[in-house]
Amino acid sequence: VNQNSFLNMMLVVCIFLFKKTKERYIKTSKPSSSRTLALTVCSAAIGGTFQYGYNISIINSPTGYIQTFINNTYAARWGTSLDTPHVTLVWTLIVSAFSLGCLFGALLAGPMAVRFGRKNSLLFNNVFLFVGGLFFLLCRVARSFEMIIFARFLVGINSGLSMNVQPMYFGESAPKHLRGAVAFSSAVFTAFGIFLGQVVGLTEVMGTEPLWPYLLASNMLPGLIQVLTLPWFPESPRYLLIDRGDMEACVQALERLRGGVAPTLEMNEMLEEQQMHTDSGSAVSAKTFWSLFKDPDLRPQLRTVAVASSAMMLCGNDSIYFYASYIFLQAGIPADRIQYATIGTGASELTASILSNFLIERVGRKCLLVGGYTLMSFWSIVFTVALTLQKQGVEGMAYLSMVCVFGYILSFGLGPAGVTGVLPAEIFDQSARAAAYMVAGSLMWLSLLLVAMIFPFIVSSLGNLCLLPFLAVCLLSAVFIGLTFPETKGKSLAQITAKFERKNGRTREPGENGVGSE
Repeated sequence: VNQNSFLNMMLVVCIFLFKKTKERYIKTSKPSSSRTLALTVCSAAIGGTFQYGYNISIINSPTGYIQTFINNTYAARWGTSLDTPHVTLVWTLIVSAFSLGCLFGALLAGPMAVRFGRKNSLLFNNVFLFVGGLFFLLCRVARSFEMIIFARFLVGINSGLSMNVQPMYFGESAPKHLRGAVAFSSAVFTAFGIFLGQVVGLTEVMGTEPLWPYLLASNMLPGLIQVLTLPWFPESPRYLLIDRGDMEACVQALERLRGGVAPTLEMNEMLEEQQMHTDSGSAVSAKTFWSLFKDPDLRPQLRTVAVASSAMMLCGNDSIYFYASYIFLQAGIPADRIQYATIGTGASELTASILSNFLIERVGRKCLLVGGYTLMSFWSIVFTVALTLQKQGVEGMAYLSMVCVFGYILSFGLGPAGVTGVLPAEIFDQSARAAAYMVAGSLMWLSLLLVAMIFPFIVSSLGNLCLLPFLAVCLLSAVFIGLTFPETKGKSLAQITAKFERKNGRTREPGENGVGSE
């Protein structure tokens, strides 16, 4: 199949899947509320988690051009060229700056979400993106590769902040029966960003030497779309009522998101939660990063989020992406066609994420998480066997390795990629939710940075067995989540909390004090 036919096919698949997603929302809720909720999701996500996927993807295509720019810039300044190891070092700084920015953004997410609100935090977040985009556009004119490093750091802040605030915003704005699906859409847009970034990075589009600064700065367009559209949609109703104590604004937001009169049961649940955490009608006192660790009642939930967030990056999915080009080359795909085969990896995660969006309210969060990590463990074993046999000259093993790459990514997109971001919004109350996302985001980006630093040493020391550490992570994660995490599908916060308490040796039943009774 030539590249134009391939891209047209993938575009048709994406349009079909998004239409089916929209139809699902319309079937499960009132049409007016479905439209408002769906448009809110699209507006928030196109400048949110979409940016994370897009920015980790577009940096791959211009790698050679940027390294040449680094060398030429240094030579123009000092009259001598850099050695290859020094160019690689600068390139590593450019790549690592994004992860460091994500970590910084994750630490900012909690305080900003509490002080400015979920929606306003997402809007303000675009400042980092626009400044970074300007640095990308001006770096070649200024002959400064340092501007690229700083721009990648700013873009990382944007991605790290949106990866925490956006699922929080979605989880608090969606009705209970759509809560998982709406929150899971963050993963769908992340995968869509990866896929679109791979397409835009093709040599026929913007992956050329003259256009690479514009390719890196193209993330400003989704940010602009968000700035122009998101102000028209409501803030999180839970934030308005429980954090700010604004009943009128909460009712107005619920009426817009639910299409008419604010649901009485949903309002009662929020009022009960507000009453649990307030004194004399004052606003909720949000927990800090450290106070969350000191609360013994929340330690089971905190352990679950810590393990799930760490495992999401330690499972090696991003390393599989990096390894894909080598596998495709070994399978006999011409070097100039590998970029099109690589697009298939992004399309695989996008397809799996959308499929999981349909399944999350049917089979539940626990099943998708445990099932995803179990399938990843299986593909890790098959991949290790295939690499070993391929080195021994067995025919067809390169193609089996390709199958394992797509299987591993599909399994990741089916569960861990999206469900992990839903957990803090579902198992923590309003006072602890922002701090929980700070913990989750910090562990996520520290884990990614750790994997990025040690993966080359794992490959050099273990060779064909390089996926065994990731196999261990996947197996341990599946066992831990299977034994300790209660299913949260369709449950109120009080019911979920009661399940955690029973696992922790306490026996309070759901509905005690009237909270969360159905």
